[in-house]
Amino acid sequence: MTTPSHRPIFIVGCPRSGTTLLQQMLHCHRRIALPSETRFVHTAYDARHDFGDLEREENRRALGAWIAKGSTTKFKALGLDPDATVEEIAAAPPTLGSAVATVFRAYAREHGKPRWGDKRPSYIRRVGALRRMFPDAQFVHLVRDGRDAVSSLLRMPWYDGDLFSATLTWRDAVDIGRRLGARLGPGSFYEFRYEDLVEAPERELERLCAFLGEEYDPAMAEPQHHARRTVPQERRWHLRTHEAPNRAVVGAWARRLEDWEADLVEHVLAARLQRHGYGLSGRSRPAAAHIARFHRQAAYRWRSRRTTAAREAVLRAREPNPVVSLLTGPAVDSVSS
Repeated sequence: MTTPSHRPIFIVGCPRSGTTLLQQMLHCHRRIALPSETRFVHTAYDARHDFGDLEREENRRALGAWIAKGSTTKFKALGLDPDATVEEIAAAPPTLGSAVATVFRAYAREHGKPRWGDKRPSYIRRVGALRRMFPDAQFVHLVRDGRDAVSSLLRMPWYDGDLFSATLTWRDAVDIGRRLGARLGPGSFYEFRYEDLVEAPERELERLCAFLGEEYDPAMAEPQHHARRTVPQERRWHLRTHEAPNRAVVGAWARRLEDWEADLVEHVLAARLQRHGYGLSGRSRPAAAHIARFHRQAAYRWRSRRTTAAREAVLRAREPNPVVSLLTGPAVDSVSS
């Protein structure tokens, strides 16, 4: 009999690619607890120097208070007791990864499950940091047709970018995904398409479970029941999770994007769309000014990320503690595998 896995699971991808649907599906598995976005994992990593030497209990307590009681995280969404969480972090091993794992293990324990995960699309750019904290983590990259992802992202009330920025966000995500797949290998990185997931949920989820080392749980294919209890009505951009998985918005870009927008998106993403199995519609060549603007934004983004990478190299050299999690094994020992 295969030993049950307790490796952390991280869902990554371009925003508006179906990651919330996938999060709901995985949380419906009887062994996996995977909450909605918590907004403290990579921000805690970025702020790790602010908490000083975690060998000191008062610093672990300060880190715990920042996670559980700070105004910038979404800790409340976990439904955990803040004071109890702070005490648990204070008693945990003195590493950042251990503090983060403590929170998710507590969440899994509340749900009677031995395994935890997390979801945030932007993790696609933070896999290096996540692997430093959780070297055994498994990453699931959900890819959606770039034209649909871009058109959906532009409709979001919380998105303040433009067409060029949204298009670059999708391009970056699939390019990073390709590199991660080659570097991490099939045991740690799994990539599949949103369109296939909603077309044949059982088939795709069975394949995903095989990657995760889990038996398939039929409840995963009916996430709408869980979503109706946990996804609030005011998050109207996620209300499709209240429905059974379906293809209703596949190809919606054709009616949502203006002609010039569709021309640009398909042109600059053409090779990547085809690489992922998406057919081209034969759009007209976009205006030269639009292509030039896209490449200017791409160059600016590339320079910005090189600067960020250089800064991170300096921070790593000055870390007061290791960041790797020292907590392994099941979050709930009594849960049957």
